[in-house]
Amino acid sequence: MSTNPLLNSNRLKLGVFGFNGQAPSNTLVDELYAPTWPGILDIAAKAEVSRFEALVPFARWKRGRVRDSSNVAALDVYDPYIWAAGLAQATRYPAVLATSHMSLIHPVIAAKQAATIDQMSGGRFALNVVAGWNQPEFEMFGGSMPSHEDRFEQAAEWLEVVTRLWRETEDFDFEGRFYCIRKGESFPKPIQVPFPPIMSAGGSDKGRRFAAKYADLCFTIVRGDDIDLARADVTSFRDLARREYGRPIQMWTVAYVIQRESLAAAHEYEQHVLDHADHRANEAMMAMIGAQSKMMPVAALEAIKRRYILGAGGFPLVGTAESIVDQCRALSRAGIDGILLCWIDFMDGLDRWIGEVMPMLIQAGLRDSISA
Repeated sequence: MSTNPLLNSNRLKLGVFGFNGQAPSNTLVDELYAPTWPGILDIAAKAEVSRFEALVPFARWKRGRVRDSSNVAALDVYDPYIWAAGLAQATRYPAVLATSHMSLIHPVIAAKQAATIDQMSGGRFALNVVAGWNQPEFEMFGGSMPSHEDRFEQAAEWLEVVTRLWRETEDFDFEGRFYCIRKGESFPKPIQVPFPPIMSAGGSDKGRRFAAKYADLCFTIVRGDDIDLARADVTSFRDLARREYGRPIQMWTVAYVIQRESLAAAHEYEQHVLDHADHRANEAMMAMIGAQSKMMPVAALEAIKRRYILGAGGFPLVGTAESIVDQCRALSRAGIDGILLCWIDFMDGLDRWIGEVMPMLIQAGLRDSISA
């Protein structure tokens, strides 16, 4: 698996999250990022030059909100597998991930698509698996969303089928509650042995156990500003994986970034984003996450609501370059191995990060020099 930068020696790995669609922020500010393929390529190129480890999309089949019907790009969400395949050819360093809603993609199809992208990327693919949480999307496919427990039982079967298709050279039968495979086989095989890394988020107890058992990169949301609480959460996650399943794991989280020349300017812009919040979209998302994904208790969702306006429910990296580096250092000390970053305006945000934050992270010993 040495072909994959997700396994490099950097103490704090970095990824760019969510630029295959409109920026994952429930706000209506004019500068909110909307995707175009040339813009996606520009973002990937900046991330590559600066040695970001990961490019990670979200998966959506049905948009939950419409900002402006005249802004067609605001409705676009690029398919995560095809997006990853395109970026596999456009880059040479970062890991390219596809985010897969397991309940909606058949495992035989997913196995071949993923292995193909791993071949195309020279062994830089990783798969971010999601059990599914968006009821309107299930309805669009003509079905209904399984219960929370059934989704994870189905996810376990899905992954067993996919990983066997990646590993085994002889055809096999599989008889499960959700999938029936007759003489299953898939070629080509992935370059990475035994197979590409798996990323999975764990919010509910079921989700955490699933991630701890199956994922190499376990994703958690840092819910408050108390780093000691974050450390306890990360330690608990690692202990679960080690104690119950005998597995070492990486711990990743997501953060939104607002970087300015002064702390006051950063907080002023943060308030600007909040003042233009898309409250209807945010409330709808909170309702779906609370009722359907069980990612966190209702009280915790209420506390973190503003973070979904600002960026994917992520940890706030808000301030000057120096203060952001201090926050990254604190997350690393809490046991976080990697951060997926998002911005309201990805190009502007990346330029600021690359110009000021990245050199300081290297100086702080959190990352190797870019030339390395």
